[in-house]
Amino acid sequence: MIAKAQLRFVKGSARKIRQVVDLIRYADVGKAFAILTTVNKRGSREIAKLLKSAVSNAKNKGLQEEDLYISRIVADEAARWKRYRAAAFGRATEILKRTSHITIELDLNQHYQKRIAAEQAKAPKLAKRRGHGAKSKS
Repeated sequence: MIAKAQLRFVKGSARKIRQVVDLIRYADVGKAFAILTTVNKRGSREIAKLLKSAVSNAKNKGLQEEDLYISRIVADEAARWKRYRAAAFGRATEILKRTSHITIELDLNQHYQKRIAAEQAKAPKLAKRRGHGAKSKS
């Protein structure tokens, strides 16, 4: 996990928000933004804001948006707001307004990890050529 962002007490049931979450799980950040702008669900706006926040957290660590993908995204149930409505015969029925918590974790792309590994593999070879590497005892 490189960057993390949480959105708590989002108005909307976790079941409905999971429909949007399942579309972008394990997607690159750019692709996820494209999907969220085209999906016509209410939860997509909140998830897009949260993803933007997670990307901003990663940028503060010196990473670029192209190097990131969504490694974990979860929509959990939160507290239910309880309201009452008048019903027949003088009764009252309970209305549950559901809320949810959304968590996004970003990680590095495999392409980025391979590029960094290749650069680190080249670095010791260059140091040895210049005479800065480990010296052998003679």
